[in-house]
Amino acid sequence: MPLPKPAEQTRHPAEADPAIADSAAPAAPVEARAAAAVAPPLPSTRLALVESRARSGRKARPAGPARLFVLDTNVLMHDPTSLFRFEEHDVFLPMMTLEELDGHKKGMSEVARNARQVSRSLDALIAVCKNPIEDGIPLSGLGNADATGRLFFQTTAVAGPLPSTLPAGKADNQILGVVRALQDMHPGRDVVLVSKDINMRVKARALGLPTEDYTSDKVLEDTDILYTGSLALPVSFWDRHGKGMESWQHGGFTYYRLTGPQVGEMLVNQFVYLEGDTPFLAQVKEIRGKTAVLRVLRDYLHAKNAVWGITARNREQCFALNLLMDPECDFVTLIGQAGTGKTLLALAAGLAQTLEVKRYAEIIVTRATVPVGEDIGFLPGTEEEKMAPWMGALEDNLEVLTRGDDAAGEWGRAATIDLIRSRIRIKSMNFMRGRTFLNKYLIIDECQNLTPKQMKTLITRAGPGTKVVCLGNIAQIDTPYLTEGSSGLTFVVDRFKGWQHSGHVTLQRGERSRLADHAADVL
Repeated sequence: MPLPKPAEQTRHPAEADPAIADSAAPAAPVEARAAAAVAPPLPSTRLALVESRARSGRKARPAGPARLFVLDTNVLMHDPTSLFRFEEHDVFLPMMTLEELDGHKKGMSEVARNARQVSRSLDALIAVCKNPIEDGIPLSGLGNADATGRLFFQTTAVAGPLPSTLPAGKADNQILGVVRALQDMHPGRDVVLVSKDINMRVKARALGLPTEDYTSDKVLEDTDILYTGSLALPVSFWDRHGKGMESWQHGGFTYYRLTGPQVGEMLVNQFVYLEGDTPFLAQVKEIRGKTAVLRVLRDYLHAKNAVWGITARNREQCFALNLLMDPECDFVTLIGQAGTGKTLLALAAGLAQTLEVKRYAEIIVTRATVPVGEDIGFLPGTEEEKMAPWMGALEDNLEVLTRGDDAAGEWGRAATIDLIRSRIRIKSMNFMRGRTFLNKYLIIDECQNLTPKQMKTLITRAGPGTKVVCLGNIAQIDTPYLTEGSSGLTFVVDRFKGWQHSGHVTLQRGERSRLADHAADVL
């Protein structure tokens, strides 16, 4: 069948998700196809690849036919909405992809739920399509206005020439054969395999087939530019911003209202600091045009401001405690390597506000149960007993926080420990859906192992008076198919920055021990 007329616009898959178009870097160009003998198209194949509509109101792009993306199964299971992320380009699903999707739909895991969601989307698209399925199904049929391309299924047996050494029965090789056949049938069009499987992409490149990673779910292409929550001020800051500055005191805090060029780089609830003989630590509380209001921080480095007996050991820990102790800050994210004090600070602030100030009714602690090594299998007992092996970090920090005053004796220490444990609840993420937490202090540990969808499920559990604290280290991700750029923790840090009721701090220095600090640096 002849190729359609060239589309007026093309768009790279790295720009496919509008939510990340400003932050994602363009993906690498597709590798050139190897020069090889091309088999003639199969006459029985019915693939009418029609021209996709150009999006109105978009910047003009180089002319050429819309690309055809062949999706591997793992892309659909990783992001069930990936079908609608390719804008004006067309999507092709091989029969083997559908077979593998059917094999993963059973169960209660996240992968099984995603597989079922994809199946429902495919069924709904077919139901609303009035044209023959061979002509392509408009991806905009379910209201996805950004997806102006068409969806094609493999309706006949197609197989391109592959090396005889590759086992023909393997699923990956069958998908590669479909990609080769589509190339042969449409030599004037870019046919690209999209897969999350690195080995699959390596094998495709070895065969001269264009292939790319699925990048639409990435918040940032380079995590080095991830929002850190703090901004270093230049030495000349006061010279350039001191003119016309106002200052006042309210509620025990000192405020400054100033105007200058540096204000354009600031975000609400971001921390700013100036080093030198007279250090200046402040938090941006308001931004209006080129005018900002800064509030001087409470000095948690001093023992008089200790939180449950804990004082900050560095500047970033002081930033974190200011967020954790702020009743107006409902959502806090802390990122840092092992030993930077994330869990200790969050737990100390939670105990102080639950038992001393009584701002919250109780502390709820949960975490992603992703093993580093082999899984130890099912565990007996109640929900809290099953979660106990995963809460070693909580127990270690409770031991530090309950040392207390030795003058109270063993009985007094035991009573304190019992009181603390009565206000701490350990919950599993598996039973969070549908719940609402009222006046709770919710700590979510190891957030780097959660997907953006899981993070949304947990954060939306917060009811009135609840504070959510997310902790994690994006350099230690144990979940397959998650990277630093696509982690749920990276997702919420980027999406919540600048909101007046949220804050973020990246902890830089380890404070666990000189051995742990040295190991983190050299290993």
